[in-house]
Amino acid sequence: MSALAAEEERDIARLRELAHAVGAAMRQVVVGQDKAVDLMLVGLMAGGHVLLEGPPGVGKTLMVRSLAKAAGLSFSRVQFTPDLMPADITGASVLVPDAEGRTRLEFRKGPIFSQLLLADEINRATPRTQSALLEAMQEGTVSAGGATLELPRPFFVLATQNPIEMEGTYALPEAQIDRFLFRIDVSYPSETALAEILDVTTGARWGEPDEAASAQDILALQDLVRTMPIAASLQAAVARFCIATQPVDGKADSDVARYVRFGISPRGAQALVLAAKAHAFMHGRNHVAIEDLRAIMLPVTRHRVHGNFESRAAGIDIEALLLRLFDAIMDKA
Repeated sequence: MSALAAEEERDIARLRELAHAVGAAMRQVVVGQDKAVDLMLVGLMAGGHVLLEGPPGVGKTLMVRSLAKAAGLSFSRVQFTPDLMPADITGASVLVPDAEGRTRLEFRKGPIFSQLLLADEINRATPRTQSALLEAMQEGTVSAGGATLELPRPFFVLATQNPIEMEGTYALPEAQIDRFLFRIDVSYPSETALAEILDVTTGARWGEPDEAASAQDILALQDLVRTMPIAASLQAAVARFCIATQPVDGKADSDVARYVRFGISPRGAQALVLAAKAHAFMHGRNHVAIEDLRAIMLPVTRHRVHGNFESRAAGIDIEALLLRLFDAIMDKA
């Protein structure tokens, strides 16, 4: 092995250790949500935004704060409410006096100008306010006062919503929800995990996670993940799977044609590959395997594939349908 190759191997090993160290730091304060923590790390390394869905009190906000601290990222939180305005997120131009007593317009940056933004209960804000995140999530910029401003890198939106209390909420538009790499369902902890949560959070030893990485480390991880190889046959299988979820395709599965309103977008296909690359890296592999795709398939697709009215009336499990399609296609890859 050449000296250059040996140095590259050391860099890869160092970054992989950093990724695991961030997860270990989060678990210092986050108990009973190992799967959600792992998926959040995968999302961070893949450079994608994450939607956390779960009932109140299961630790969604704590997980986001812990990730920001452990990854060494600047953090802002916005509590979404019906009266929240777009300028409350992006910032606004205000009149300020100068040294000579004259006034001038100056743009005051909003909380979106951070490396990790927590959009808490995002579905409580109006569509107009929700749309303030669209440009930021896709382009990493904010247009204000006739100028386009760059957001800090990395830029990562973690949004939460409560699936139980839907009164007074606004469903996210499809154009926005498709920009989330994952939708992670945060479940209620087990009895054992809940007992540990009570021990950790009601005693004297509960604190903040250690800072295990920096913003530059996260950017290096994101660059490295994109270089992870994936076989052409496996990438072609991902394309076949995504097309198989489209009900308008002439060769669509009978259940897809009957029960699915629309399937996985090209952005969703990109998310599948990127997330699988990050998952493979986290698990010590040097290439993407089918088990990596299977591990992240539902978090990537559950918010992108929607059943129609007939599927809801018939009680069709869309996630089970997706798993059946995925396994049938990957078995032939």
